[in-house]
Amino acid sequence: MSVFKYAKGLIKQARELQKKPLFNKKDELLDPMQSYVKVGEYNVGQEQQTPGGQPYNLTVYQDEDGILHQALSPQKTENLEPEYVRTYSPELGRYRAFVNRKTGRRYVVEEYLDRFVERVQGHVRRGKNSVNVSVITDTHYKDRNSLDFYGWNGLTHVNEFSYLDQSGLVDLKVHLGDWIDGSDTGFIGESELIKLRDAFKSKQVPSLLVKGNHDENDKYDEQHDMKASFPENEFENIMWPTLYNQRGVHYISRRHGVSYYDVDDVRFITVNTTDLPYLLNAQGQKHYDAKITLAVREDQVEEIIEILQQSSNKQIVFMSHANPINRKGSNALKYNGRSLHELLVAFNQGEKGQMHSIRGIPPEFRLANAFDFTNVKNARIIAYFCGHRHREDQYRINGIQYILFNCSALMGANHTLTTKYNKNWTRQLDHQTEFAGYVVNIDLHRHFIQVFGYGAAGRRRFFYV
Repeated sequence: MSVFKYAKGLIKQARELQKKPLFNKKDELLDPMQSYVKVGEYNVGQEQQTPGGQPYNLTVYQDEDGILHQALSPQKTENLEPEYVRTYSPELGRYRAFVNRKTGRRYVVEEYLDRFVERVQGHVRRGKNSVNVSVITDTHYKDRNSLDFYGWNGLTHVNEFSYLDQSGLVDLKVHLGDWIDGSDTGFIGESELIKLRDAFKSKQVPSLLVKGNHDENDKYDEQHDMKASFPENEFENIMWPTLYNQRGVHYISRRHGVSYYDVDDVRFITVNTTDLPYLLNAQGQKHYDAKITLAVREDQVEEIIEILQQSSNKQIVFMSHANPINRKGSNALKYNGRSLHELLVAFNQGEKGQMHSIRGIPPEFRLANAFDFTNVKNARIIAYFCGHRHREDQYRINGIQYILFNCSALMGANHTLTTKYNKNWTRQLDHQTEFAGYVVNIDLHRHFIQVFGYGAAGRRRFFYV
């Protein structure tokens, strides 16, 4: 009993440390420049915790609405435009964090991520078959200035997550879906996807893009009882060319969101768990609400089978937005989640067979796929990564390690939609708990997976495979 209490106490201490603001070293203002509330120009430097401790000119000014702003310009530059800016928030009673005008990233978050990368590097082996993939999920970008829930912070989190591309640590980056909240008008949702796509794509690191159940914008349709706000294949037309046009990203077709990418002997395969027919009723409303109708269909399954049949000498990690089964082994999708899991088990056992749908399934979701894995050699599905549940979780079923990642979107403790997991983090704006992201190390030589989290995420999870 005493050992249990001691361990529980250590966990609580670790979480309390991460609940602290990003900037303050003591119980004082978030950063020393918070005290500059008088209009004017000031010289600031390391003592004021400037970017990199370098000398800057700090300009404090007031807009026509009486709101205070701060701007930082390097002292050794002829460019008069500020490099970092921020605004005073009357609701918070303080300035927001400084944001780089070009990158959209907060420099305090960059410094925090530098420390995170250093921590990860201390635990991973460099070399062949030690593969690092950065993972983010459920950003729920929404067009509002929210201080404690979904809002513009979704785009900020993607911008800052992409800072990891420059670290030299990451071999692959992944977004597991729910890019947007899907509650804004159609044309705004489309513009949000474009901004997220551009913030996510990278010249340094290949990327995999997964579709989530909010990415069809059906939340807006439901709330306003209107016609479909997204035309057919709107998400696909905006996002998937970036996925499929990358060198090294392979596919059978570009229609379903299935792709695969190899790093050494590790193969990553993406699955679309929002695989629905686009059917409209007489009023132009969607027959299937993507938010609540999670599914995979026959054509997608056929592509998965074809990829698996060509996967000799690969250790395979599947990725999708939603988990196909739950920890009890039951179907976690509306249609065919359990069937997908059983297909993966059949692959690991080198079987040959035919998939069949049970009675009562609508015709568009029935499966009749033949598979033959008897000729696949030295290959195994070791893990399945997913988001969607807005919490961390893990379970191992039939030798496949399912790993669930927490949402990046800010979830304040007082919202009814906030999960218990996130309420325990007491997530707040400009604190380390505001966001969540991961680097996953897959080490085939050591036969384990390590999951390193930053923000509202477990610091390190360890799985044998």
